[in-house]
Amino acid sequence: MNKLKKIMSIVLASGLVLSATSIAAFADEPYVSYNYDAWYDAIPSQSGYRVDNVVSGSSMDLIKLSTPGDDLFLSENASASISNAKDLFYEPELDEFWIADSGNNRILRLNKDLKLTGAYDTLTDSSIESFSDPSGLYVTVSDGNPIVYIADTANARVVRAVAESSTKMRSDQEFVKPDTDLYDSQTFNPTKVLADSGGNVYAVESSITQGAVQFAPDGDFTGFYGANRVEVTAAVIAQQVWRMFASNEQLASMERNVNVEFANFDVDNEGFIYTVTEAANASQDAVKKLNPAGYNIWNTSAGNSYKFGDLVEFTTAEVSSDFATRLTDLVVSDNMNINVLDYESGRIFQYDQENNLLFVFGSKNSTSDQKGTFIAPNAVESRGDKIYVIDGKKNDITIFVETQFGRIVHEAASLYAEGRYEEAKGPWEEVLSRDGGYWLAYMGLGKAELNEGNYKEAMDYFEYAEADASYDNAYQYYREQVISEYFTAAIIVLAVIVIAIIVLRILLKKGIIGKRAKAKGGK
Repeated sequence: MNKLKKIMSIVLASGLVLSATSIAAFADEPYVSYNYDAWYDAIPSQSGYRVDNVVSGSSMDLIKLSTPGDDLFLSENASASISNAKDLFYEPELDEFWIADSGNNRILRLNKDLKLTGAYDTLTDSSIESFSDPSGLYVTVSDGNPIVYIADTANARVVRAVAESSTKMRSDQEFVKPDTDLYDSQTFNPTKVLADSGGNVYAVESSITQGAVQFAPDGDFTGFYGANRVEVTAAVIAQQVWRMFASNEQLASMERNVNVEFANFDVDNEGFIYTVTEAANASQDAVKKLNPAGYNIWNTSAGNSYKFGDLVEFTTAEVSSDFATRLTDLVVSDNMNINVLDYESGRIFQYDQENNLLFVFGSKNSTSDQKGTFIAPNAVESRGDKIYVIDGKKNDITIFVETQFGRIVHEAASLYAEGRYEEAKGPWEEVLSRDGGYWLAYMGLGKAELNEGNYKEAMDYFEYAEADASYDNAYQYYREQVISEYFTAAIIVLAVIVIAIIVLRILLKKGIIGKRAKAKGGK
């Protein structure tokens, strides 16, 4: 308790200083750094990321696409900027980035420094040579060659292609609208695509609410994957009750309550697929982690209680107080942190694998070209300690890099996730010395004290963190510790009392005490 009091004293004494330094240290950032405390209140916080660079078409060397004689030449009319780019993908084995340059109907290939190394606007061995509004990308590697999956939206197909050179791409397989009664949509205009380790292909189709459209590697339709649940609201419940009494005509006129399709997905290095739902104010299944059967492993018996995005309303020059969150994309970093992009606010929300919020950064501002702000943030990617966001209106890529505070938090959170609570103790204490309101640090220190057998100290940390279950666990251990510590002494005292009572009764029975009392009285 003394240690916690000491920490809290430092926090209270330096609270204003921390807030001021949080703003001053990152004065160049066009957004306020904040986090949430144990009561889900937004509080000022140190920034975990800062803007490192903004890369446009000129920086990417896209001028090469219209330069005759250049190895990357496409045509004299090829645009030197990206246009309404809808997806960004990083392939770690080749250390490359790929862009779905949707407005220009082409796919761009960039090195780790975001310099152009390839461009593709046509396909060989395909009935339709040119791309039309390619909106989604997924890239794997086979025998050193990139295998590119493209959601070729306006051409109503997903293409699996092999990039054979810097400008030549060969179609290997096409996935088109399933010819089966199970697929009841009239259209197939896939917007996003993903492939698993077995080559199975998953496509997001906006008119389908049963989940992603799933194909076998040979193009056969195999079903749907990972459907969202129906949002249970008061209106839905009222309609279900009304259906019990409505006529056939009334039933026909009722709005159907269906699950909402998700907007995008990603796969981690363990093969789990994550989905994000863009529907405004989606409080159920906003972000999911799916097993091979398509079941959300974050579900509990009480349903998915995890929260993503902003927990309270914000008012800024660009975002009104009644804004609706639109979580449009996500990426799982190498360190297994989950980065979720909110299209409406332009913020990136970063979570650990237990869905604890680590950082919030980025902002939306349609009236300024200031670095770190967006107009149409369409996709998010990660590479090492950097986060990349592509803007479909500004036509550039913003690169965020980890700050020193971010590095300390990530170190502590990584150790915490691995159950190495004692090793995480030092980093968590460093986190609190820099940001006394960082809620997760109290949880981390509570776990460390619990593992070290300091149950009373653990209770103090858990109490501050409002972690009731962890507090009850620590309290149980603390009670057993107290009982064990004082048990022997308590037994001895009890035994002495019992023996004294027994001896007293014997003496009274034999009249020894009574005789002595009378003898003293006689004198």
